[in-house]
Amino acid sequence: MTAPLYSLQDLTKTYAGRTVLALQSLEIAGGEILALVGPSGAGKSTLLRLLNFLEAPTSGAIFYAGQRVPFPAPLAVRRQVTTVFQHPVLLRGDVISNVAYGLRLRGERDERRVRAILERVGLADLAHTPARKLSGGEMQRIALARALVVAPRVLLLDEPTANLDPYNVALIEDLVREQNRARGVTMVLVTHNVFQAKRLAHRVGLLLGGKLVELAPNPAFFDAPRDPRTTAFVRGEMIY
Repeated sequence: MTAPLYSLQDLTKTYAGRTVLALQSLEIAGGEILALVGPSGAGKSTLLRLLNFLEAPTSGAIFYAGQRVPFPAPLAVRRQVTTVFQHPVLLRGDVISNVAYGLRLRGERDERRVRAILERVGLADLAHTPARKLSGGEMQRIALARALVVAPRVLLLDEPTANLDPYNVALIEDLVREQNRARGVTMVLVTHNVFQAKRLAHRVGLLLGGKLVELAPNPAFFDAPRDPRTTAFVRGEMIY
């Protein structure tokens, strides 16, 4: 494991007087895939928003690449991190213009790179199809291609394969592994699917009530959990 890319210290996030996230400490190594599991409302998506510098913590500090991040975060830092949401928002226009959007924001034009990533996600033949006419799985692949085309250092994935068919799940998981192995992209994956976490992650963490109950290497998280709540969660039992 390499040196921490992220270091979170005494981090809290509160909305309307309610604390939804409270982490004493969390380090994420450069080049690792970290999966976060837990029930709805556990604070997983809130943590992703903090890691993407979309919101400031209520208290505590986020260190990125060894530097404490101020808020608003510098553009150069924010551009290193991209997120693929469970329900991606697509722009009006065709597939290729959606995928190229992030490059255009950076003042870059690289049609070869855009077409290469479209080929990789299996959408090259639909390049000029209106994006909003595609299936849910195809839309999710557009969102992933749009994130990857800018060559991010960090990729945050919020339930990226929820409600998708097995073909699209396999394709997206293959892309995640490929980007991590070939480019060393650091990834944080939020998922309700413990089997997906087991397939993809180097480490797995369980969030409950905004707190990190357990964080362990894969497969120790699944085979020898230390906390009984983790054991219950892995078995599919109700723990909340």
